[in-house]
Amino acid sequence: MSDQDMDEIIRRELGLLDLKNMGAEGGGCINQGVVYKTGQGTKIYVKTNTASEARLMFDGEYASLQAMHATGVVRVPKPMKVIDNPKGGAMLAMEYLDIKHLSRHAGSLGEAMARLHLSNSEAERRVVKVEGYVGRSEEGQYVSGFGFDVVTCCGYLPQDNTWDKSWQSFYANKLDFQLKKIEKEYNDKEARELWSKLQLQLPKFFEGLVIKPALMHGDLWGGNAGELDDCPVVFDPASFYGHSEYDLAIAQMFGGFSERFFNSYFKLLPKQPGYSDRLELYKLFHYLNHWNHFGSGYRGSSISIMKKLVK
Repeated sequence: MSDQDMDEIIRRELGLLDLKNMGAEGGGCINQGVVYKTGQGTKIYVKTNTASEARLMFDGEYASLQAMHATGVVRVPKPMKVIDNPKGGAMLAMEYLDIKHLSRHAGSLGEAMARLHLSNSEAERRVVKVEGYVGRSEEGQYVSGFGFDVVTCCGYLPQDNTWDKSWQSFYANKLDFQLKKIEKEYNDKEARELWSKLQLQLPKFFEGLVIKPALMHGDLWGGNAGELDDCPVVFDPASFYGHSEYDLAIAQMFGGFSERFFNSYFKLLPKQPGYSDRLELYKLFHYLNHWNHFGSGYRGSSISIMKKLVK
């Protein structure tokens, strides 16, 4: 199948009269990206991936972008459609944004992320909860549990977002999934023994906390944030409803976020007792996820954090 045939499929699926391929751009370490120009002069960005799991991954990203866009508090590319790729895999079409490196809007992004994390609590005040129900309200606004309506992928690995009324239980399952993959691939005795100890100690990290479900970006490292001329923007999310502090862990792991970002965030959502220890606990997921994605170069960081957490 030629590139022209592929362009025609995208044009037809999006219901456009005219579509011009403007060439490849971005896509990250997993996908490829192409920019298109419509007959009306607007631009569309299409991510492609030929892996068999691509549809699952893009369905999750579509739902994540849609949920974040619906809050109206943080700018994301507006998703358009997930399209099956005849070559295999799938494609995700979305609004094209001319994203630059995050700089002068870093403080604004910190405020926007805090407002994103507060948006579900604001919705809670507007709806009547159904006793015993865990998940999304009938109004499609307030979410009373931890999880998400669809599977989302952090990198290419799927996250089980089955609804849970307990954040501790939900997060323990996230860690367990990563460690079971490590066990299968590496049979790492030390990781297995440390996880057995850490599981028993998880309650101490959440003592005295009331954790409200907050909409997560889910993969908020510096490479997934930037800015337009007038506002900050985030992209490539792997969303679910979780603890607001979770998003800050990876934001502190690889750089890209200035002090202005964090200061603005904490003005709206101040640090709670035990924050520093929980931050390490939340970093653990990402180090394990990187170990599973990129190999044992991330073993040392994973083991080190687990040793620190079980002391």
